[in-house]
Amino acid sequence: MSGGRSERLARVFIDGEVGTTGLQIRRRIAMREDLELVSLAERNRKDRKARADVLNSVDVAILCLPDDAAREAAALVENPDVGIIDASTAHRVHPDWTYGFPEYDRDQRARIAASKRVSNPGCYAITAVALIHPLVKAGLVPPDHPITINAVSGYSGGGKALIQAFEDPNCENATKAAVRIYGLGLNHKHLPEIKTHSGLAEAPLFVPSVARYRQGMIVQVPLLLDRLTGKPRAGDLRDQLAAHYEGQRFVRVIDAAQSAQIRELEPEGLNGTNEMELYVFGREDPGQAVLVGLLDNLGKGASGQAVQNLNIMLGVSEETGLGETSILY
Repeated sequence: MSGGRSERLARVFIDGEVGTTGLQIRRRIAMREDLELVSLAERNRKDRKARADVLNSVDVAILCLPDDAAREAAALVENPDVGIIDASTAHRVHPDWTYGFPEYDRDQRARIAASKRVSNPGCYAITAVALIHPLVKAGLVPPDHPITINAVSGYSGGGKALIQAFEDPNCENATKAAVRIYGLGLNHKHLPEIKTHSGLAEAPLFVPSVARYRQGMIVQVPLLLDRLTGKPRAGDLRDQLAAHYEGQRFVRVIDAAQSAQIRELEPEGLNGTNEMELYVFGREDPGQAVLVGLLDNLGKGASGQAVQNLNIMLGVSEETGLGETSILY
C-alpha cells in the first residue's frame, strides 16, 4: 500500500452490507490480508451515532444504501481522511464526486486515486457510457444524435424484492414471467448518469428488461451509420473503441474477425468476473450497426467495480480480489 497505510491494515466499512451489492463486496474482500473489514452489530445498524462513529474511523466507507440513506451517510462523515465509495444513484452526476469508471479516459484513474468522494456507476449506465462516450468524444457520434438503448439484466439487479419475486413462488409478488420490460415511464434512474457521462445533449430513449436468470447483462445501442457525422463504417466505430480501451485489464473490445464468427450472445457469459466486453456488429449495406456491451451486473456493474475503485483509492493493484474465481454467484 502507499503512504501511511503501509504500516497497518486499511480499515473498510460497508454501510449496507446485508444488501445484494453489499454482500457481494464483502465476499470479494473478506479474505484479503491487506484490509480490516469493520462491521456494526445488527442492533446498531440504524443507530445514527454508532454509524457516524464507524464511518469517521475508517479509511474507506462503501455505501450500499438507497439514495436518501446514502446522502445521509455521506453527510455523517466529518473526518477529511475518510474516503467514500457510493454505490447508490445519489452522487453519480454530482460535480463534487468523481465518477468511478477508471477506464472512462486516461486521467480517470488519477482522479479516483486523488478523490475522497467516488460514485460507483450503475450497471446499465457504465455499459452504455463505455459504448457511447468514446464515440462522442471522437466526434463519430454527435452529442445531439438521438440514441436508443435496449438492455436485459438478470433479476438480481432489482435487489432482494425482485430476487424473491423470481425465486420464491409463495411470496406476495411472485412472478412466472420469463422476461418483462419495465421503466415504461421512460425515466429510468440511470438516464441522468448516461446522458452526463456519455456527453449527450439529450437523454437517450432507454428500455430495460429483466429475465428469468440471476445475473448477467447485455446492453445494445443501435445506430444508423448514414445519419452519423462523416457516415462512418462499423469498423471505424470498433477501431475507436479499441483505441480508447487499449491496454485495459477489465474492458475488452472484441475484434472484427471474432465478432464475425458470433451468431448469438448470452448475458451470463461474464458472470463472476469484473470484466466487460464491447462488440460492434455491422451491416454496411444499408449502413447499420449495433454496439453491444456484456458484463456481470453484480460484477463490473456493481460490487466488482466498487472493489476496483477501492483498490485504486488505497493504492494497491486494481486486480486484487478481482480474479475470475474470486466470487461464487
